[in-house]
Amino acid sequence: MKIGIIGSAGRMGQALVDAIAADGQEYAGGVDKGDDLAALVASSDVLVDFSSPHAIEENLDACVAAGKPIVIGTTGLEERHHFLIDDAARDIPVLQTGNTSLGVTMLSALVQQAARQLGEDWDIEILEMHHRHKVDAPSGTALLLGEAAASGRGIDLKQHSDRGRDGITGARKAGDIGFASLRGGSVAGDHHVIFASEHERIELVHRAETRAIFARGAVKAAVWLTRQKAGRFTMQEVLGL
Repeated sequence: MKIGIIGSAGRMGQALVDAIAADGQEYAGGVDKGDDLAALVASSDVLVDFSSPHAIEENLDACVAAGKPIVIGTTGLEERHHFLIDDAARDIPVLQTGNTSLGVTMLSALVQQAARQLGEDWDIEILEMHHRHKVDAPSGTALLLGEAAASGRGIDLKQHSDRGRDGITGARKAGDIGFASLRGGSVAGDHHVIFASEHERIELVHRAETRAIFARGAVKAAVWLTRQKAGRFTMQEVLGL
């Protein structure tokens, strides 16, 4: 399987190259801003994108034009980017996720189940920490976990999201899903999902010790995606959840 990398000079680039080799696949090459994207897409069976939200439209257009599937692990996406992904998914297989780790994928399934089974008297808080260079907050993974919790509750995350507390904020609003972001050092990614009720608390935790876990998951997703028809897919589907 020939796998091309969009955003190859980024922090995930080398990890992806190593993961492609370890999985027995072929590295088709990589591009960054200003490189020949069309040539890479033409020579690849599937693309993995860890570039920038600003490049999403161009990357999707190139893949649609060539009929090539794409895995999008870029975070910091806005609503308009998701509209573009939905549109592209009518023509090609697209897998978009806030985290390609298989462990986080399983965590999101557990969060969804817990949120569905526990009542609204259980408050949900999501705490994440990343390295000092990360530019978006909350992390894409935290938002993915928030969406899993909201889906379990049958609510819209946008309408039940508390992303910052400072000063006299008043009591916690029932039903909200809270987010807190920490930045420092070289932390690859820590995520805690806390379910808190009167007198007891459940904590689901995932700690990423290396970026290699994201690369391995992205390669697994890329190989899986080549067997799919046009549509928009998730990491949970890769694991059959």
